[in-house]
Amino acid sequence: MGKPKFLVSTGAGISAESGISTFRDAGGLWEKYPVMQVCSADGFRADPELVHRFYNERRKQLQQAKPNAAHAALVELEKDYDVYVITQNVDDLHERAGSEKVLHLHGELMKMRSVKNPDYVEPLDIEHLETTPRTRGKNGDLMRPHIVFFQEPVPNMEAAAALAAEADIFVVIGTSLAVYPAASLLYYVRPGVPIYYIDPKPANVSGVPNVTVIRETASKGMEELAKLLEKKKAD
Repeated sequence: MGKPKFLVSTGAGISAESGISTFRDAGGLWEKYPVMQVCSADGFRADPELVHRFYNERRKQLQQAKPNAAHAALVELEKDYDVYVITQNVDDLHERAGSEKVLHLHGELMKMRSVKNPDYVEPLDIEHLETTPRTRGKNGDLMRPHIVFFQEPVPNMEAAAALAAEADIFVVIGTSLAVYPAASLLYYVRPGVPIYYIDPKPANVSGVPNVTVIRETASKGMEELAKLLEKKKAD
């Protein structure tokens, strides 16, 4: 018999402990930048130079960040579970921590993609963190940040929903459950599957069955979750 399928949906809260600015909290990025100016399709069309600069800054910030205890705890769970991470975050902290199966809903900061062909993607590295509207890929295409902007479809959502429907355990970490379609993953989980929601300021999930709310930061919440899972196995 294979390992239970353990699906984790992560948001900005798990990366905040690594020093990466969230968008929505006080002092977050949306107070410094109008969101539709730097994170929307319209904004990119209006001022691509600004959008490239914005993500260049995010990449530089990412180089100073390291995976935290919550990222490490998810890797540790791979000993007992078939762990798959679906993340709204565009950083690579899950991968750097050692998570083997990561699906990015909103794109990846350390990649760029063709302006005209969204399937053509190239990785960036520490020596090449900056892009401009004039940056071209190896195939000659003009490139843009590999980010799903507001006003654009979320291409990996169908795959994420399929994973949620197969989960034996579903965990949500560090998200306000305010960003759709990512927040709707809860509703793809099969009836009876246990759901755990880790966040210091959780959204109201009283209408969702089988949810255990852990009102903690990501790292502390993962410690609490590990204890709950051990107790469940012992029962």
